Amino acid sequence: MKRLRNNIFATAAVAVACILGTTSAKAQEFTVQGDLVSSYVWRGVYQTGASFQPTLGFSIGDFSVTAWGSTDFDGNKSSEGLASKEIDLTAAYTLGESGPTLSVASLWWAGQGAGKYFNFKSHETAHFFEAGLAYTLPCEKLPLSMAWYLMFAGADKNEEGKQNYSYCELNYPFSVKSVDLNATVGFVPYKTYTVGYGNSGFAFTNVALKATTAIRITDSFSLPIFAQAIWNPCLEDAHLVFGITLKP
Repeated sequence: MKRLRNNIFATAAVAVACILGTTSAKAQEFTVQGDLVSSYVWRGVYQTGASFQPTLGFSIGDFSVTAWGSTDFDGNKSSEGLASKEIDLTAAYTLGESGPTLSVASLWWAGQGAGKYFNFKSHETAHFFEAGLAYTLPCEKLPLSMAWYLMFAGADKNEEGKQNYSYCELNYPFSVKSVDLNATVGFVPYKTYTVGYGNSGFAFTNVALKATTAIRITDSFSLPIFAQAIWNPCLEDAHLVFGITLKP
């Protein structure tokens, strides 16, 4: 518990240092939006049915803090009898205009009514603490991005009590006429227990294609919509998700 508490304090200290270390005036931005999705699929794994997923974010210069959540509409219950609810908090810092992005996140999907959100004891907490490293190639003709995520503390533990989940993802954005597309390939490098892949080693878990466009409502207002086809070779499963984005 002491080590976990130290990790949390260290993360907070880094965040404060990044903000206070900004010597020049930089633009501050708020992000307020919400997505309505036909189903919630996370890294190739089905979570629940139709859901509302709000985002609240703040950025100053190269530093950002984001709160993201998901709550389903039909009250799907987990094996513990709890309706689906997730809250993720992420702090991220980008090293320069074209440098990598470092992030630390708290992922919490214990469910509505689970309580004990502020329980951070190592073998009792329902939080999953994850570190990420993402990088986009500084090439306009090949804007390929790569990301590696590793859970380093919290509820993700194997049979020996050690953290065991790691996930890698490649994304390639492109456009066809008025439609923005993004191709994704995600995989886990070794056996994991937490998210239900059931893999015994390296496995592709998230192969997807997402298309985003907008429906023009008036001359000054358009409604963004998206559709995403997702395949999980590891689980031999597939999903088709439709969504609507609401934002100012």
